[in-house]
Amino acid sequence: MKTKSKKEKTAVAEEPIVLDIPEEEIWTYQIEGLAAPHINKPYKNYTLKKIVFTLTIIIAVSLSMFFTIRTVQKDTFEYEPLANNTYQFSKFSNTGNITELDIDYVTTAEVDKLNPDKAKIIKDETKVVTEIREYALNCDEAVQVINIGKDVAKIDGKAFYSCWALQRIEVDEDNPYFCDVDGVLYNKDKTKLICHPCDRDTYLSEKYGHKPVFDDNGQRTFPVEGDKEFEAYKRDVLTYIVPSTVETIGELAFNYAYLQEIYLPEGLKRIETLGIFEIPLLENIYSYKPNSDINFETQNLGEIYLSLPEGLEYIGSDAFSYNQAMSYVYIPSSVKYIGHHAFWDTVYKEDGNLKGVTQIDIGMSEEEFKNVECGDQWKPQYDHMLFKKSVDEVFDAQRKTM
Repeated sequence: MKTKSKKEKTAVAEEPIVLDIPEEEIWTYQIEGLAAPHINKPYKNYTLKKIVFTLTIIIAVSLSMFFTIRTVQKDTFEYEPLANNTYQFSKFSNTGNITELDIDYVTTAEVDKLNPDKAKIIKDETKVVTEIREYALNCDEAVQVINIGKDVAKIDGKAFYSCWALQRIEVDEDNPYFCDVDGVLYNKDKTKLICHPCDRDTYLSEKYGHKPVFDDNGQRTFPVEGDKEFEAYKRDVLTYIVPSTVETIGELAFNYAYLQEIYLPEGLKRIETLGIFEIPLLENIYSYKPNSDINFETQNLGEIYLSLPEGLEYIGSDAFSYNQAMSYVYIPSSVKYIGHHAFWDTVYKEDGNLKGVTQIDIGMSEEEFKNVECGDQWKPQYDHMLFKKSVDEVFDAQRKTM
């Protein structure tokens, strides 16, 4: 089949089309096959079409306003029914003024139109809440106290993630599944630490009489090393001792906590994903050997040693990420698994010098360590020329003494 080239196509000149329309017919002239012009003439069914068009616009605007209002007035509490005729608490959208939250029954909030900052809380005690879903209170900035009801049997580890104002989680004494220790959430037998509230330091400051001090800009300041009350403040507020019964630090358990020192018991087996994650003040992890002479009130813990406890087996992904105030990590020979990015961004450069965790001490030989399952980039890395360089591992290392 022959086809024309571009040259052949452009070689043929097209004749211009000229319409010879009398001047007096310019506004009414009709070309054959096309509709006649409507200059100064009404369209057929013009009134009906105008009404339909107007109604369409009104409906579209109304629907837009309806969905906008629905978005603004989204339910404060959201629940999902479960197969056992109980409910899962799935989402909380704070009205802005709810600072204490009960999670026990299906609840609604009636907002006063004349005073939108206030809400009337109404509970339906025929509808029991037994589960709390992940991210149920994600990034809430107002709730300070959460009260867990006696029937709640399941709480996702990410349920209270980034609740910046949360000071305490308190559990009904009759709950057979969970308990709290001075505002920190545990399972009933205290073998798993589930959530240390982000803003627990505010509660502890008030409890122990450390009055807030504000600078010239109205920002709250905290005692620092060298201040006369710093040692008492550090003991009361900046230190957390994990109970000797605990075997697991749960997922996101200590996220964004305001702590300088954490004591872990020998007997701890697992630190889950993001378990001790992004605590800017955290300088030291200590371990202690539980014995009958332990006194948690006076912090008399008996034998104490630096870094992770003997017997630890599992270090989850991002377990210690972004803790740049730390400077020493010792991995005991009991460890069998280290997740990806477990110590990510715990080393950095300052004035050309490495700071933070500059090496990883390991209490086993290089050959033995080959049996440990390690995720990608588990070691800290820092900028080195045009690429990232991991810190060194020191095998057969001796644990530093205090």
